[in-house]
Amino acid sequence: MTGVAIAGLGLTEVGKVYGRRPADFARDAIMLSLRDAGLGPADVDGLLVSSGKSGGVGLTIAEDLGLRDLALLATVNSFGASAGAMVGLAARAIQAGDATTIVCVFADAPLREGVRGSEIYQRSAARGYSGHLVASGITNTTAYYALAAQRHMRAYGTTSQQLGAVAVAQRDWASMNPIAQMRDRMTLADHQASRFVVEPLHLLDCCLVSNGGAAVVVTTSERAASLRQPAVHLWGWAQGHPGYSWERGSSFGLTTGAVQSGQRAMAMAGIKAADVTVRELYDCYTYTTLVTLEDYGFCEKGEGGQLAASGELGPGGSLPTNTGGGQLSSFYLWGFTPLVEGVVQARRQGGDRQVEDNAVVLVSGNGGLLQHHATLVMSPLEAGN
Repeated sequence: MTGVAIAGLGLTEVGKVYGRRPADFARDAIMLSLRDAGLGPADVDGLLVSSGKSGGVGLTIAEDLGLRDLALLATVNSFGASAGAMVGLAARAIQAGDATTIVCVFADAPLREGVRGSEIYQRSAARGYSGHLVASGITNTTAYYALAAQRHMRAYGTTSQQLGAVAVAQRDWASMNPIAQMRDRMTLADHQASRFVVEPLHLLDCCLVSNGGAAVVVTTSERAASLRQPAVHLWGWAQGHPGYSWERGSSFGLTTGAVQSGQRAMAMAGIKAADVTVRELYDCYTYTTLVTLEDYGFCEKGEGGQLAASGELGPGGSLPTNTGGGQLSSFYLWGFTPLVEGVVQARRQGGDRQVEDNAVVLVSGNGGLLQHHATLVMSPLEAGN
């Protein structure tokens, strides 16, 4: 697929940044992305917005920034798959001629001083069948992912040490990323010694909670070629929403929407998993990275743990994955975390962590309880070259 590229990237300060609303982060991220591309508000004719746990990012941001006569304006929410969904929708709109320059933005500010990050994602109320889950102790998102991880472990023999290998590899990448929140080196022993949040997930199996915002500018490849930054060409994109049911026979925990979205995105791009040189995967938990690697075909189903333990995902490995540290060690802005790093790697702006072969970058987003997925295939090269 040809003709569309990411031309601008904006990232605010991220992490424990207090005293700012999500809308403040969103406005800053939009302006940073435009400045990065060498554009201004008058050049924009499309805006897609998304907000996380704390909400507050709406269509009025267009008015606040003086964006006028937009051809496309909408909110998008596929949870952690939102970034990939937004970029894919923007690309389709540009190909159809509905708009020429679309900004996609996400911002969130769930962190509050004096409140633990784990408390932010607690379930406050439940009705119907969900009430039975809460009564049984399933009170937060981590509990659901712990169930998924346990099922994978029982089905394939995956171990906690193999999950820990994912965390260690990503911390090794984060140690070379100046904007990462967690840069101190970690050992497998550190991982195993960290407390359980919900067994089998240790604290170091779980992603960070961050405040901040990120945005990208999507435009035609022709226009991107004349702008300030190296163009990041979009080769393929797709979504996958398996709609798992909570009943016997469901494949929950064993496969994800990466199967559907990955196959379609790679088919559009004209590539196979073996052609991907950089993997930026949604990693709300170490388990999510592991199962997504399997579902994209980077290893056989059930062999994700062995792949993680091999060391090939980290610096110097043959399958560089989550090269900025991911959501486990860098920062957590839903699907914009892997998207930001994907753009950085495709532009060859990764500094000490830059991957030598950046020809094909795959970015994934995972939303809800493995219910939503989005995949992007990007490259510094135009499709077909």
